[in-house]
Amino acid sequence: MKRVFILLAILASVCACGRRDVHTLFVGTYSDGFYAFDFDLAKGEIVAAGEEFGAVAKAPMPNPSFLAVEGNKVYAVSEMPDSSAAVYAWRYGGGGFELVGKQPSGLPEGGEDPCYVSTNGQLLALANYGGGTLSVFKLRSDGSIAPLDSLIYSSAGGPDLERQGSPHVHCALFTPDNKLLFSEFSADAIGAVDITPAGVSHYRRVAQLPADFGPRHLLLKGNTLYCIGELSGDVAVYTYPEMQLRQVVKADESGARGAADIHLSPDGKFLYASLRLRQDGLAVFRVQPDGNLVKCGYQLTGTHPRNFTVLEKWVLVACRDTGQIEVYARNTENGSLQDTGRRINVPKPVFVLSL
Repeated sequence: MKRVFILLAILASVCACGRRDVHTLFVGTYSDGFYAFDFDLAKGEIVAAGEEFGAVAKAPMPNPSFLAVEGNKVYAVSEMPDSSAAVYAWRYGGGGFELVGKQPSGLPEGGEDPCYVSTNGQLLALANYGGGTLSVFKLRSDGSIAPLDSLIYSSAGGPDLERQGSPHVHCALFTPDNKLLFSEFSADAIGAVDITPAGVSHYRRVAQLPADFGPRHLLLKGNTLYCIGELSGDVAVYTYPEMQLRQVVKADESGARGAADIHLSPDGKFLYASLRLRQDGLAVFRVQPDGNLVKCGYQLTGTHPRNFTVLEKWVLVACRDTGQIEVYARNTENGSLQDTGRRINVPKPVFVLSL
């Protein structure tokens, strides 16, 4: 019996050594589809397959600029400026995509340019930038999308008449307890709706940001909510659930008015912010024990870094105008990034997610 256990241990060790730590990488684009890649976490590079650009599979649809994953379902917005704007549901089986269905992102008016999608497993939420609305759908038991349940209108009011003169919405974030759905609104404010068994209700403003902030993306970690300002280039730090403003820290020193996205490292010790239009790159912040931020670095990237994902050892940046996903090695001790020179060539990539 003892020899049997020893043999099993040896076999397990051999199998473990032979395994590749490969994760699925989804890449959204301003093109005719989004892609699935196999990404080797040990090497920091894709495992090339037979599809375009070395992808494992491609889901054909117009302008899939943002994705959300729930189980084996991938939900993708079709960021179109008219009534063709929609959200698609795809089933991913590792070797390809199967279309489950789709729904228009809003009414004949109000659903234009969906740019963000999220789900809590029962509901699906879209931020419609051009329409200035938040769309909420119920999900069926098979993961398909039911017709539009709620359409919540935003308001304008910021001082930048060119970019805040009409309503815009750019984010939709479910709280971990599934009681609230947060969104940012173009009047330099954060709003929320209550989640009930019947759907969503009772929209209200929960925080007012500094004027000309231009809130874009939200990130909630424990009792801290982070909001990046596209126009100000700042990151605002709030207590949650009190929603008291605790800190405003500068991410963009160049005044480019093109801040895009924020993500935390898996260990929660560093926050990264992507900045566009001038000195394109990622700002690096160390997260203090109370959740406040201290800026500790900056990494230049390719042109127009929009969305990105932070892994344990890597940061993958979707550079739209360079047409590449750039791979950076991440120092887990000080948060700094180093360009590996490795690239994934994809037409107009604007979203990247690793599972």
